[in-house]
Amino acid sequence: MQFIDLKQQQERIHGRLMENISTVLAHGQYIMGPEIRELEKRLAEYTGVKHAVSCASGTDALLMALMAYNVGPGDAIFTTPFTFVATAEVISLLGATPVFVDIEPDTFNMDPARLEDAVAALEGRSPGRHPLPAGFENLTPRGIIPVDLFGQCADYGKINKIAKEHGLFVIEDAAQSFGGEYQGAKACSLAHVAATSFFPAKPLGCYGDGGMVFTDDDALAAKLDSIRVHGKGSDKYDNVRIGINGRCDTLQAAILLAKFEIFPEEIELRQEVARRYNALLGASGKVACPVVRPGYRSAWAQYSVLCAKRDALLDALKDSKIPTAVYYPKPLHVQGAYAYLGYRGGDFPVSMKSASDIFSLPMHPYLAEQDQARIAEVLKKALS
Repeated sequence: MQFIDLKQQQERIHGRLMENISTVLAHGQYIMGPEIRELEKRLAEYTGVKHAVSCASGTDALLMALMAYNVGPGDAIFTTPFTFVATAEVISLLGATPVFVDIEPDTFNMDPARLEDAVAALEGRSPGRHPLPAGFENLTPRGIIPVDLFGQCADYGKINKIAKEHGLFVIEDAAQSFGGEYQGAKACSLAHVAATSFFPAKPLGCYGDGGMVFTDDDALAAKLDSIRVHGKGSDKYDNVRIGINGRCDTLQAAILLAKFEIFPEEIELRQEVARRYNALLGASGKVACPVVRPGYRSAWAQYSVLCAKRDALLDALKDSKIPTAVYYPKPLHVQGAYAYLGYRGGDFPVSMKSASDIFSLPMHPYLAEQDQARIAEVLKKALS
């Protein structure tokens, strides 16, 4: 059994993959070839956003978005501690400071009520209202990076309202949610700018690294296009700003174009896999299944459950040769890289509790019903 089965997917589209790759090999435009523009056009149309700017990774997508807002030292960016380090890492790389906000216990996404407290605490220099990082006295609130964890979008209705009230920008970290929806709108269209990842394990993944930034803002899109090519102006030797080498490879775009042809169907298949899991595990009362709220549609990048007896369940699954993963075993505020912020473990209790109880089961569009039944049987036996 595979945790994420890319082999079955590849078998379905092998002919188109080879055709697309051969086309790139024939024209030889390995950097910024025509497939890049075609991919950007198709994904912009899919998400309903005016501009899609491809790049080298999901991390670069977040970094470029922050650079487009001229984020730097003294700026505070609000984000969650319960995510992959890349979300906060890009903030730190620019000399800005992440201000962590705890999550909702059922969705694992940023809690808007706690976000409101965090913004008010920083503006009022009131660490008693919400935990603030060391040196908060010298920070200026600039933006918010919510994370659409495991495929479900954050609550952008509330988050965008808070941002507007306080003059903050919002970057949607949609690395795991491409294909998801919020109140009828597609992920990557829910904030001022959005960033997604095409890492192979993502719902839409390439065969290496890749990413994309989405925005409706014409001026911001132009800056992003410049930033990804060393801050180019009229050409790559006319450098009008500091940028990065953030281009997506043409071969990866060709692979993504082949995969995108079946992507809508795969999103539907992920819904079926999730429904089967919910039916098999939801009645146990001992394993908390993922909650998808009304008006939301998850891309189901992961199927993550909570159980206080996690270690025993992981051992049982391992003995049965069923692969699992833990996302994330250690929240960012207690990581060594962020010790300088001075946070304490108890500052974000929901994140800490989630990290101690969470684990993810195999999830992909081609997961067989009998395999899911076997997973449920192993879990129920271990819990009895």
